[in-house]
Amino acid sequence: MRGFRLIALLLCLAALPLLAACGEDKAENKPAPQAAPAQAEPAAEPQAAPAQGAQGEDAKIGFIYVSPTGDAGWSYSHDVARKVIEEMPGVTTSFVESVPEGPDAERVILNMARKGFKAIFATSYGYMDSMEKVAKEFPEIAFMHCSGYKTGPNMTAYFGRMYEARYLSGMVAGAMSKTGKLGYAAAFPIPEVIRGINAFALGAQAVNPAAEVRVVWTKTWYDPAKEKEAAKSLLDVGCDVIAQHQDSPGPQEAAQERGVYSIGYHTDMTAFAPKAHLTAPIWNWTPFYKDAVEKILAGTWQHQALWPGLAEGTVDLAPFGEMVPQDVRDMVLAKKQEIVDGKYKVFTGPVFDQAGKQMVPDEQVAEDKDLLGMTWFVKGVVGTTE
Repeated sequence: MRGFRLIALLLCLAALPLLAACGEDKAENKPAPQAAPAQAEPAAEPQAAPAQGAQGEDAKIGFIYVSPTGDAGWSYSHDVARKVIEEMPGVTTSFVESVPEGPDAERVILNMARKGFKAIFATSYGYMDSMEKVAKEFPEIAFMHCSGYKTGPNMTAYFGRMYEARYLSGMVAGAMSKTGKLGYAAAFPIPEVIRGINAFALGAQAVNPAAEVRVVWTKTWYDPAKEKEAAKSLLDVGCDVIAQHQDSPGPQEAAQERGVYSIGYHTDMTAFAPKAHLTAPIWNWTPFYKDAVEKILAGTWQHQALWPGLAEGTVDLAPFGEMVPQDVRDMVLAKKQEIVDGKYKVFTGPVFDQAGKQMVPDEQVAEDKDLLGMTWFVKGVVGTTE
């Protein structure tokens, strides 16, 4: 999920040249969210999946999730990859779901470290400081933190360039909207999320220059009821396509109930709103995790900062809903190929903020450090970054 504090990020810019293949997202210099996931329960002991081989010889790999694994969303996307890792020879995995960001996270990470885990993956921004603290105590373990920026001799930061897929989904939304008013139910006003909203808006405006994106903040990563209510509030003001940076399919369900369209997130959410779901920016963590675990087992893993995107397959676009016309599909897929081939970069100037100030010069591309620290909305987004 989840974001960067700007000052701390700027101190870590030396790590940016290492960014290469993985993803905020959300990923940024944002203020860490203070609220834990709305439905999170006190962290439980790791739930071990069956070992694949002699228990005493297997390398134990741990995963920590901020929300329930469920059957859709952020934690589910990581757990799909964990299940593949579980099938690798000589590997057994464990996971803990619904771990609040804060002291509980440190306890869970420390518990895994003391039990001799070979590697630990912490998959939410708010786990970063806890992981860094534990990593210093266990230099023989590989620690990997998703969406943060801190690294160390045995700690890697990784994420994906989800804004690339966000842009494509914005193109779909802009093409399918009749009113030009798009709604966006968003978690926290941090760079990871802001960057995604901006990319979505730019994609929509590439199809319909008059398109606007209205944002409602829920201040939670996972709260199905609150997320659905946020979507309803956007529908009440005339939005006819609902997008989201949330873990549950609540906004998708709200859109279908009102007879309008929706854009999911994290995973393909078609099953929850088949009449509304146009597509979704989605994660594919399996290749990334397999590569990391293979290197860890081979003893060739090195700490770094990783930020792959469409070209590496870490982010993608879910299949189109049957209501999306062929010409729209062709247009979006052509743009996707341009991004994969490096012929088009999202956030290529001119890009203006809400007040009309030019933030990215003509024909220039925003630098990674500026994307990672993004705290402003592009022109056409209605809402505040607070």
